Amino acid sequence: MSNVKAERIWSRLMSLAEIGATSDGGVTRYSYTELEAKANERVRSFMKEAGLETGYDAVGNLFGVKKGKTDETILVGSHVDSVPNGGNFDGPLGVLAGIEVLESLNEQGIELSHTVKVMAFKDEEGSRFGLGMIGSRAVAGILTLDELEMKDADGVRIKEAMEQQGYHPESIAEAALNNVRAYIELHIEQGKILEQAGVAAGVVSGIAGPCWLRLKCTGEAGHAGSTPMNQRRDALVGASLIIAEIERIARSTPDLVATVGQIQVKPGGTNVIPGYSEWTLDLRHVHEDIRNQAEAKIREAAETIAKERQLTLEIEELQRISPAPCAEAIQETIKGSLIEEGIDPVTLPSGAGHDGMQFTGKWPMGMIFARSKDGISHNPKEWTSKEDVQTATSVLYRTLLTLDKKEQL
Repeated sequence: MSNVKAERIWSRLMSLAEIGATSDGGVTRYSYTELEAKANERVRSFMKEAGLETGYDAVGNLFGVKKGKTDETILVGSHVDSVPNGGNFDGPLGVLAGIEVLESLNEQGIELSHTVKVMAFKDEEGSRFGLGMIGSRAVAGILTLDELEMKDADGVRIKEAMEQQGYHPESIAEAALNNVRAYIELHIEQGKILEQAGVAAGVVSGIAGPCWLRLKCTGEAGHAGSTPMNQRRDALVGASLIIAEIERIARSTPDLVATVGQIQVKPGGTNVIPGYSEWTLDLRHVHEDIRNQAEAKIREAAETIAKERQLTLEIEELQRISPAPCAEAIQETIKGSLIEEGIDPVTLPSGAGHDGMQFTGKWPMGMIFARSKDGISHNPKEWTSKEDVQTATSVLYRTLLTLDKKEQL
């Protein structure tokens, strides 16, 4: 038995939800604000109750440490910042579950071979400055001073916001960690796969990397009443055909997701044939080669449709992030932990980004998902039951103990 205490972790989740609470039951906590600082201090109090050594690094990452026989460290973490009017489980569950695991170990007098550090990373969501994963970037040693020049809606730079909270942007290099054995995170699924499978927790195969494109079609605007159908160069019709092809390619490629989230049409008149259209594409898969193959098919199909429709096509790359596969050894460890909890292992990809992406190539990374009710997230209705919280935390407990004993990962 893991001996994790459901009431304790649940009470802490609900206590944290009070900070930045919105009128409809959600939460808004942006990074480097007084609300987030208050939330971190509450989490720090939980860490102290658990018997952990606590502190903040140069960028404001909060950490709680349980010393092991060696300094080689297993990181456990997530975040406490939120999107606007978000939910109460996205991020906090991973931090508080990590604390609960270490508190349970301390209560049982269990010593570990490795040091374990629970971290609440700064600004995973990117809601304030549009960067995201600031804390984990710093821990990975890849946060740059140029990135700290990015501004929020009020013109405040990340660097200034850090300084206002008492942190030290000029010393961001000091936040980088070495001698790390592995990173493990518990997070809500933010989808419906586990719910449909009827299980409380699952193992993540990898974090999908997004490729963002902006596609632009230029045709010819004209009068809606006097231009025959066979003489039109309608940019919106061209866009709709390309978008339909994007969906077809995505549906025929397992685990690929493609989303057109924004679209603009010009001139925009009811009685005017659209002469120009542009739209965004968010393309994700946990394997970069599969994502790139799908992208190539989409580009080819778009070019063909544009040519057939006598349209000019331009494709602009906005962002390209490599996927982050979870380490096989950690996946197998989590599967074993699930079986010990009486759960038939379900393996699934993460379509959403997480702090662990920043550690790709630096040290082994793994993730446990907890079931999300109706798959809802980034929303006040976001919910994971107390029973599922306990089960997922127990899986984290078992996984940590096994990783601590493994000779190699």
